Amino acid sequence: MYEVKIITTFAAAHSLRNYPGNCKNIHGHNWKIEVVMQGNSLDNLGMSIDFRMLKQETESLLHTLDHTYLNDNPPFSAINPTAENMALWLYETLSKRLNSHNTKLSRVCVWENESSSASYYE
Repeated sequence: MYEVKIITTFAAAHSLRNYPGNCKNIHGHNWKIEVVMQGNSLDNLGMSIDFRMLKQETESLLHTLDHTYLNDNPPFSAINPTAENMALWLYETLSKRLNSHNTKLSRVCVWENESSSASYYE
């Protein structure tokens, strides 16, 4: 099994509804996103998935969130934009775009700072 990972970033603000602390107020993060794919074979170029394509698909999705107030963007207009909910949404959305007969999205990890992250995988 092969594993391919890209890391990218975006900046956005959010607030956590009904949170009993400071995070209920609007605040921002420089989010770091890790996307991990698995593949069981290589193509004729020796790749399971092209890094460039993986990064382009991920960044085009993150572009819709970059420099926004996440609470205004679906699905986060209805659910709290926690790192956990973001990881699930990214996983579900990227799976539809990236999964193939040879490759499958393995995990998405969302970092809101240097020491705090949440991952989603199946």
